[in-house]
Amino acid sequence: GDLDLTLYSLRKWMRLATDGNPSVLQILFSPQELILKETPEAYNLRHLATEYILSQKVGARHLGYLDGQRERMVGGGSRSRVPNRSELIEQFGYDTKYASHALRLGYQGYELLTTGALSLPMKEPFLRTCLMVKRGEVNFAVALEMVDEAREYLFEAIQAPSQLLPPEPNMERVNYWMVKLTNAHWGYDYVGD
Repeated sequence: GDLDLTLYSLRKWMRLATDGNPSVLQILFSPQELILKETPEAYNLRHLATEYILSQKVGARHLGYLDGQRERMVGGGSRSRVPNRSELIEQFGYDTKYASHALRLGYQGYELLTTGALSLPMKEPFLRTCLMVKRGEVNFAVALEMVDEAREYLFEAIQAPSQLLPPEPNMERVNYWMVKLTNAHWGYDYVGD
């Protein structure tokens, strides 16, 4: 009932990942015990993450997504595409889902920049805090303050670039891997230089 399914070509997925897209990066950090089936190619892809895919771009991308969720939380943004959930606003006084997503993006962006990895599920107390906001256990003013504080930590981490992540992804290595994988899939021997 609560399943989002989006399919991408490898090329598009990799472009999103190397740009630091928060949604696509999560699969790179899925706990092994939750993976139902993993091909050798998927295993290799997950291990490319820390060496070649991740970069300091994750900070700006998480910040941008956070700002978008915050804007919707306060009633702005692209209301025609994804309207605020009137049932949540009626019950809690604000859209708790936007608020919890904004908070999560701040925490996860900060974690990626400062550790080079992402904990899934989120570590405590961050998970508990996000769930409190999502369940409407804090009022709008407190939730907004929490989002703004998480944003500030993320912004500070962006300003002090991580020594763990390179400024840019290693596109030469990423492209080499994609060409090799594509050629293997279609039965070609040539990989290139």
